[in-house]
Amino acid sequence: MNEFIYKKSAGITALSASITDFTYKKHAHREYAVGVTVRGIQEYTLEGSLQLSYQSGVMLFHPEQAHDGMAHDKTGLDYVMLYIEPELLLEVIEKKDIVCFSTPIVYDDRLAQRILSLSRAILNEKDEALCSELLLSLTDHLIQTELSTDNKKDNALIRKAKDMLHANFEKVLKLDEISNELDLSKFQFIRLFKAHTGISPYQYFLNCKIERAKQLIEKTRDVYSAVAACGFVDLTHLNKHFKSVYGTTAFEYLSHIK
Repeated sequence: MNEFIYKKSAGITALSASITDFTYKKHAHREYAVGVTVRGIQEYTLEGSLQLSYQSGVMLFHPEQAHDGMAHDKTGLDYVMLYIEPELLLEVIEKKDIVCFSTPIVYDDRLAQRILSLSRAILNEKDEALCSELLLSLTDHLIQTELSTDNKKDNALIRKAKDMLHANFEKVLKLDEISNELDLSKFQFIRLFKAHTGISPYQYFLNCKIERAKQLIEKTRDVYSAVAACGFVDLTHLNKHFKSVYGTTAFEYLSHIK
């Protein structure tokens, strides 16, 4: 039995998930993501390294960290995640530049309880004011323990490539055009991009399209407009890729966050 419940409040998306045989496709989020393993063992590969989050483990992802995810064994897995917009987190911690987490998994009961408290408040549709206060409590603890300003900056070529990818969501990805613009061969570009991001240009491009579709669904409440705007062939095409990243179809996701 696989179950995914999403709710959103105060600029934060909360996910309560229970999985047995579901596997997330390798992807990355534009948000910060923090979560707690409630039952079982969460297994995932993060930037090429195998990670195991046991019960009460706190999982920490900064934006654009490529990862997959699954239950480690047949007993399954229950966990919660919070996806926090980068602009919101930086506003709360009073920083201007993206910051990183010092380690991907920690065992910190106080931090875990803050994440669980905020996720429960969002999932139970509590007042936005309460959710904002709980976010402040959570980020205050993160500042003290887990955040680092040491960030692996993209080089200029990767930044330019990302800009080109983001500008063409509705079109077919053409690696030759991007690599020519960067004065690289197609294979040099693929190798360089994957070395810096942990994900291939195609995976990154597809992931950005899915992420953009999610944002449009939240904003317009119209799944079909997201299909057209993000260059998917049809709703089936969008749903196939949407479910591989979020565990639900686009319509199911919309029904959760209404």
